Amino acid sequence: MQTLVWLFLLSAFLPFFAALAAKAGGKGFTNEEPRPWLAQLQGWRARANAAQANTFEALPFFYAAVLMALYNKTDPADLVFLMVAWIVVRTVYIAVYISGHGLVRSLVWTLALGINIAILFSIP
Repeated sequence: MQTLVWLFLLSAFLPFFAALAAKAGGKGFTNEEPRPWLAQLQGWRARANAAQANTFEALPFFYAAVLMALYNKTDPADLVFLMVAWIVVRTVYIAVYISGHGLVRSLVWTLALGINIAILFSIP
């Protein structure tokens, strides 16, 4: 069960990795008013910020699917495997999003969605 908790925590930090990429080294960034600065970004920094937002949007479904799998008494080893797969695929998603490969990004997003659905319907 401890592994599941760590995976929940790791998944929660995924958006922050994208946010860090968007903000790190950027000229003129102020933490007093970050949103106007983020809104004017272009290129890879804008994509990193968008990846952050999309990853935040993906978390509720992921958490709900994992909780449903736990409720259904899914084998913890199977659940850990699926959770790790989702985290790895979403990490790849962030990297592909930042690098600007739209078609690949959509394919990776679809794969992550499929893994999430697999978690949701995992049966003991």
